[in-house]
Amino acid sequence: MLEALKERVWRAHLKLLEARLVIQTEGNVSERSPNGEYFVIKPSGVAYPVLKPEDLVVLDMEGRVCEGRYRPSTDTPTHLEIYRSRPDIGGIAHTHSPYATAWAQGLEPIPCYGTTHADAFGTDVPLTRQLTQEEVREAYEKNTGKVILEVLGPKATAVLVAGHAPFTFGKDGMEAVAHAEILEKVALMALWKPPRESLAEHVRLKHFERKHGAGQYYGQEKAGV
Repeated sequence: MLEALKERVWRAHLKLLEARLVIQTEGNVSERSPNGEYFVIKPSGVAYPVLKPEDLVVLDMEGRVCEGRYRPSTDTPTHLEIYRSRPDIGGIAHTHSPYATAWAQGLEPIPCYGTTHADAFGTDVPLTRQLTQEEVREAYEKNTGKVILEVLGPKATAVLVAGHAPFTFGKDGMEAVAHAEILEKVALMALWKPPRESLAEHVRLKHFERKHGAGQYYGQEKAGV
């Protein structure tokens, strides 16, 4: 079932590897089905070079495996929690990319220092709170989704999980991966040369709104450029 969707999600995983956002078996991408009833995600512990479209796991919105010979990613409850709360999100990418993860492990949000960041995210990339002992013990992955939702604004496309790593979001899996690529770039630039103050708010808003606002004018009409 959902063969075309599995093919898309498989290609999104290859893009993670190509962009050097993951190594070995870390990270994952998922995408919601067009009817919103299912999502497809990477199987747990399967290396990217041997991953095939037919290896991907299909689940419903109750978290039940509907198709797949492997166990789904251990992060599946995190993805599920977000999909169930945010119907506007169609794809999720989770990486351990070095620079974005350094900010997450440093327990700091990524400040919006310049227009590259503003174009993509509009404001600081938020950091979750750390999970309590009870939250880790009882339902760690599900509660990771809950703390992401606590800071995930209506237009946000990236969140750093405190002490862990980034999650990015999009209309589909490939867009979520694209946001992960941009996140890694701005995380690197912010570490290289932090300015004395953040980007002026009127410049930040202008750059975000021209790409993502109601009157956006970046790119070609209906071309997605």
